[in-house]
Amino acid sequence: MSAPAPILLLNGPNLNTLGVRQPDVYGSATLDDVVEASAAVAAEVGLELVAFQTNHEGDMLDRIHAARGAVSGIVINPGAWTHTSVALRDALVVPEVPIVEVHISNVHAREEFRHHSYVSPIAAAVIAGCGIAGYGYAVRTLSDLVGGIG
Repeated sequence: MSAPAPILLLNGPNLNTLGVRQPDVYGSATLDDVVEASAAVAAEVGLELVAFQTNHEGDMLDRIHAARGAVSGIVINPGAWTHTSVALRDALVVPEVPIVEVHISNVHAREEFRHHSYVSPIAAAVIAGCGIAGYGYAVRTLSDLVGGIG
């Protein structure tokens, strides 16, 4: 049995400022810390992880389109695009793979505009409010969905 294709870890706008931006909300870990920890969990469950972050919506859409046939699943923290981007939602169905949406903070305990997600209805799972540990939970959840080693 061959190993599943890599999983794709996507981070949207402003997540490159983790560790600097609102540490009271997002903690002190950096995006590099998130990617390193996520890759370690992926390796534990027998998956390869490829990471991408951008502040430019078109670049994100292009990366998602390129994922079709190349990845077995997607973990995404869409950042603010969660609440605003129909284009992102529409792009995420193109690869035809399971998606796990992750948010560092509990978006449902924050401002009202953060309570709606365009991504959640097409996601296999949503993890919010667990800090950066949520990324590891998301990778493990995706492993269960795509046939990692557990």
